[in-house]
Amino acid sequence: MNNNAVSQTAGANTQPYRVGFLLIQNFTLVALATSIEPLRMANQLSGTELYTWQLLSVDGETVVASDGISIAPDASIADKKPFDIVIVVGGVDITRSFTRKETLWLQSMAQKHVMLGAVCTGAYVLASAGLLDGYNCSAHWECLPALQERFPKVNWTNRLYTLDRDRMTCTGGGVPMDMMLSLMTRQHGQALVGAICDMFVCDRVRPDNELQRTPLRRLLSSDQPKLAEVTELMEANIEEPIELEELASFVGISRRQLERLFLKHLNCTPSRYYLKLRLNRARQLLKQTTNSIIEVAAMCGFVSAPHFSRCYRKYIGISPKEERAAVWSMAQLGPVSNEAEPPLSSCAALRVAQAEPTFGSVKFVAEPMAFDKRHLRAG
Repeated sequence: MNNNAVSQTAGANTQPYRVGFLLIQNFTLVALATSIEPLRMANQLSGTELYTWQLLSVDGETVVASDGISIAPDASIADKKPFDIVIVVGGVDITRSFTRKETLWLQSMAQKHVMLGAVCTGAYVLASAGLLDGYNCSAHWECLPALQERFPKVNWTNRLYTLDRDRMTCTGGGVPMDMMLSLMTRQHGQALVGAICDMFVCDRVRPDNELQRTPLRRLLSSDQPKLAEVTELMEANIEEPIELEELASFVGISRRQLERLFLKHLNCTPSRYYLKLRLNRARQLLKQTTNSIIEVAAMCGFVSAPHFSRCYRKYIGISPKEERAAVWSMAQLGPVSNEAEPPLSSCAALRVAQAEPTFGSVKFVAEPMAFDKRHLRAG
């Protein structure tokens, strides 16, 4: 690696780019780390302070991440620090994890023409402040249905990340690094970004037009384009489900062929798959929105609330009413505490995760560890 070449191309601008990370309670640590680490490495490889960053919270007090780890911020939003961009770092249970103070402060940043960004579920906070209206924005697949319903003025997309004028948004996990590296390419060129990728053993920067792989589509084999096309049609037509004969004709196969494909590759009938898809969407809406159960049923293609409730109980295990009650009762619970002994971070994280739509969504039976009797004889 030619670090001198990197320094010459990236160090021409001596004014550092000032980045503020607004940490929302229950933020995901991985999204924060993958946002900051490219900034650190850019400074290291260029030998120049290209970027500065500060962690912010609403009151300057410790913020607890979704995994229960506490982070001490550098400043509060009241400290009036100057920034070129402010990135909202969201995470679990985002609808109840921020206050009006954060949204008002973000609005004041927008009035000062500060660029605004969001990682993980941070886009929900920006949208709540009315700061994403008219913009193209990326959001995690788990949140997309609720966001599209809650904020219709925002053009929500399934892309990994989006840079649209003075807004930049992305999903979660490792995607913030792709977004930050894409921004760096615009600011300092490919040489620096290529060197950062080498240091992080990253084979490529994923483009902003690459789509997220949703869990249901991930199950499909790449050599089954007809099946993939049908499931995409199903995902795009939740509110008004398409008849199976029509789905088959859209992709140029018979209904019998369609049924064989589903049974062979997904181990269920097309009707069963479509029903699961609609019920999963309903679960997301029940947990993430305040729409009534009747409204959720209609949005997911059910002709009546009783039919919806019967299907929901059979597939999910509880009724829609019980699902809604369980989610919103979480808001009444105080923080996990134990005067005799502080709670484990894992316990606190599990409590917070219970409000998420995907909580307990993967069903499995733990396999017992293999036990060799010879170990006893050796002992």
